[in-house]
Amino acid sequence: MSANQTPPSAPYDSAFLRACRREPVPHTPVWFMRQAGRSLPEYRKVREGVGMLESCMRPELVTEITLQPVRRHHVDAAIYFSDIVVPLKAIGIDLDIKPGVGPVVERPIRTRADLAQLRDLTPEDVSYVTEAVGLLTRELGPTPLIGFAGAPFTLASYLVEGGPSRTYENAKAMMYGDPELWADLLDRLADITAAFLKVQIEAGASAVQLFDSWAGALAPADYRGSVLPASAKVFRAVESYGVPRIHFGVGTGELLGLMGEAGADVVGVDWRVPLDEAVRRVGPGKALQGNLDPTVLFAGTQAVEAKAREVLDSAKDLEGHVFNLGHGVMPTTDPDALTRLVEYVHTQTAR
Repeated sequence: MSANQTPPSAPYDSAFLRACRREPVPHTPVWFMRQAGRSLPEYRKVREGVGMLESCMRPELVTEITLQPVRRHHVDAAIYFSDIVVPLKAIGIDLDIKPGVGPVVERPIRTRADLAQLRDLTPEDVSYVTEAVGLLTRELGPTPLIGFAGAPFTLASYLVEGGPSRTYENAKAMMYGDPELWADLLDRLADITAAFLKVQIEAGASAVQLFDSWAGALAPADYRGSVLPASAKVFRAVESYGVPRIHFGVGTGELLGLMGEAGADVVGVDWRVPLDEAVRRVGPGKALQGNLDPTVLFAGTQAVEAKAREVLDSAKDLEGHVFNLGHGVMPTTDPDALTRLVEYVHTQTAR
């Protein structure tokens, strides 16, 4: 932002929320998935000796970690520091996040009787989220806070597999072999996810993102019949709040139209599909978010700027564009490369 521009008086007027609403912006807004995390030395310092799930339940620590990239990179939005399995842990699912592995579930859900593990989520289950969002919105002032949750399919894939998977054989076996159980599982997860997003919005989040990280493993027909209804239920549940709803998955080039159809206001695009092609697949009436390949950040400033320019050129005719990576910041990324990228996008797109 140049010296003669007055900062927005409230998050509602911010460049990020204006872009989400497809309104004119002073510059293309920028934020990064996983902007708070292992790429930052200050993050590694405050997380020393604190487990991932425990760190998500300490409001002061969540606040500090969420603010770190805003201070350092001058991004246009903060994203609430948490993990997609937090609401599952909050309702009593026996799981842990194991370093180098990811979420591991002690008793995977494989039968109808196992569904009893999934009770409703109440605000009291995640009171630390309400407290942390309140602390954050006071600190952030006019900078918007994005709340987030894992989408029903991605949560289901962890719960059924018992941990991360490359093939999703157990989840897909349930989806194909017992479609009624699968539908009931996703429906229950949709309610839990919606409740988790509502807590964040009611505490002050200005937008929400639904991460369907593993949806790219699905064929379009399977997504439409077996996944879209649950994701749509989540988006409908928070529609009345009027905050922008973002939908993102990895490897979802074939699903972009369906992901928009599920009810998002903004569709996140990974690096595999240029934004001018993505807008054709998504159709009118949606903003797009993305989509620089995260590995470009290892290639030096000149290459980063050239590739960022390609993204901006591809986005020039979009109704609304939020600049982001096509997936999360990698842990070994040089933080200064991110800071320079934010400055480059702001400078190049200043209106």
